[in-house]
Amino acid sequence: MSTRRLDPRAGLVVAVLAVSTSAILIRWSDAPPVVAAFYRVLFTTALVAPVALGRHAEDLSALSRRDLLAAAATGVALAVHFAAWFESLSWTSVAASVTLVQSHPLFVAVGAWLVLDERVGRKTAVGVLVSVAGMAVMSIGDLLGGGVGPAPLYGNALAALGGLMTAGYLLAGRSLRQRLPLLPYVTVVYGVAAGCLLTITVASGTPIRGYPTHEWLLFLAMAVGPGVFGHTVLNWALEHVESSLVSVSLLGEPLGSALLAFVVLTEAPGTATLVGGAVVLGGVATTARARSAPE
Repeated sequence: MSTRRLDPRAGLVVAVLAVSTSAILIRWSDAPPVVAAFYRVLFTTALVAPVALGRHAEDLSALSRRDLLAAAATGVALAVHFAAWFESLSWTSVAASVTLVQSHPLFVAVGAWLVLDERVGRKTAVGVLVSVAGMAVMSIGDLLGGGVGPAPLYGNALAALGGLMTAGYLLAGRSLRQRLPLLPYVTVVYGVAAGCLLTITVASGTPIRGYPTHEWLLFLAMAVGPGVFGHTVLNWALEHVESSLVSVSLLGEPLGSALLAFVVLTEAPGTATLVGGAVVLGGVATTARARSAPE
């Protein structure tokens, strides 16, 4: 069936369900986080690259130096996002980590103002301030010992860094995505990200081989589920629905991941995480909607 016949809203549902499994799959893995991140991106690239090369070889060969630089910047940002976020799940709760990594609309709004000189309207400013207040609540709760994990404040900081890098990924890839079809775009970006993660893994002295069979199955599941059916479908949906709808839909990931963590991992987030997380998500939703409509 042609993707043009698919309902983008149904695609969003599938994508949110798929990305909601990501944190659980990472927690199930005993491999070093950077290794899991590397193989997730590598296997995702391996799944989409043959189609991209078969159908869009001319688009890839026609990439200019400017496009290659944009792809490199986008891939580097994506690599840092994965490295920081995967690591964060070793230190803080699933609920806190996924909530903070989904705060990227806030960083996009601020980045667009600083880098692209876009106007920040009243509703956008309110959304950013509300989310910052929610992050403060979560951090205060961690300082008072209400967080989940061996070092929740550190894990939350890594997750926020992951959110910041997602914003960089979106801003850096904006122009490239307008000129390239979906599969060539994600192939280039995923490929650069995989190369960066491999470099980080080797430089840190972390082994990239010798893992048991169940780890390789988890790496593949991360690539097929959150990778192909999650983020790649979300990139496709951006062609057919407003970006604000995609951003707001992604707020379902923290809810889905937290629920799965409670059921599968018996992990219940603390009160500060629940309250602060709800405030953060409310601010993110306000920011995403405000940036798509005149204020």
